[in-house]
Amino acid sequence: MTRPRALPLSAVLTALALTLTACGDGNDTPDADENALNLGILYPQTGSLAYLGPSQLSATEYAIEEINAAGGVLGTDMPAPVQGDEADDEGRANDAANTLIADGSDAIIGAASSGMTQAVHDTVASAGIPQCSGSATAPDLTDIDDGGNFYRTAPSDLLAGPVLAQEILDDGHQNVALIARADDYGSGYLQAVQNELRSNGAQVPVAETYDPDTTNFGSVVESVNGDDVDAVSLISFEEGTQILAALIEAGFDGDQLYVTDGLNDPDLGSTVSGNTDLVNGVTGVAPSADNPEFSQGISDFDSDLEVFQFAPQVFDCVNLVALAAESAGSTDPAEYAPHVDEVSRPEGTECGSFEECRDLLDDGQDIDYQGASGNIDLDDNGDPTAATFEVFHWDDDGHGVREYVDYSGEEN
Repeated sequence: MTRPRALPLSAVLTALALTLTACGDGNDTPDADENALNLGILYPQTGSLAYLGPSQLSATEYAIEEINAAGGVLGTDMPAPVQGDEADDEGRANDAANTLIADGSDAIIGAASSGMTQAVHDTVASAGIPQCSGSATAPDLTDIDDGGNFYRTAPSDLLAGPVLAQEILDDGHQNVALIARADDYGSGYLQAVQNELRSNGAQVPVAETYDPDTTNFGSVVESVNGDDVDAVSLISFEEGTQILAALIEAGFDGDQLYVTDGLNDPDLGSTVSGNTDLVNGVTGVAPSADNPEFSQGISDFDSDLEVFQFAPQVFDCVNLVALAAESAGSTDPAEYAPHVDEVSRPEGTECGSFEECRDLLDDGQDIDYQGASGNIDLDDNGDPTAATFEVFHWDDDGHGVREYVDYSGEEN
């Protein structure tokens, strides 16, 4: 980066203030290389989804390492990503997004949650740079006014809901209560589960939403107890541990309780009650990948990583952006953004790594990137049209994956 020999005092003070602000937020802010593809990552360092933060960052850094080992993007190594904390707070997420943009990010990876993705999309879209989330799943994001610059590798809850509903039905439950956060994630997911249950003849006597910022969930639990319910599905984040604890105390067994990706935490039992046995039987569904090679690779990259949820999807976001730049022959967001969905289309030649796909592009071929999370095939809205889900479960051996389920929107 070229720097002037002398700066006016006002510029020096401004630069110092920005540096101190970045340090205060705990963000890593390397100088942007105008010839490189520079990424910002907006992810939960704090807040209710903070347990997902390490996997989001490690997946981004792992993808960058693999890309650089293959020669970088357009022959230039990608620098470490600039980091911002979405913090489960709209104001802080927007401040972080503005900082990532000001620091020269050519694309934003994130946000992790649907709500924070919704909160920052105006900021990112107005900057004219692509945004790719590996974990935002709310259906409303499909039609978000993003100028064509928002993509996601995590499937919409319109795909996840039927998978969860089918697990409930397969276990023989016919009277199901649904409890969900009153936000984009919870409301959309609840509707998808409810539609699938009812279309298969099950009853949904309770479909209750709650304020995720409340501290008293008594009325929600009471509404479930007041009906003839043989199973409860809880669509929540970390605050849902309090509801789970209350449901168990009210007499529900683990095998009557179903959760979503927001509670896919191996330490859930300790969080709920301190007694891990109490969550035995609890089952959930989360976007995933049946990809042992990727799991081993990211484990070797970061041996301290414990939660792998959404790591394959975030890894795929980085690769899609990098391959779009290769396809366009430019790291200028205005030039490469239209190529993000194109490099995943089934009309191209299938390829499974940045290096393999890049070489095909160099040979003048169209490509169909087969991601770490599966065959993405982004549609015109930037949504994946199919996905792999894991059915996770707690039993005497702790938390584990019971099976993987492939599901396509065409099955609706």
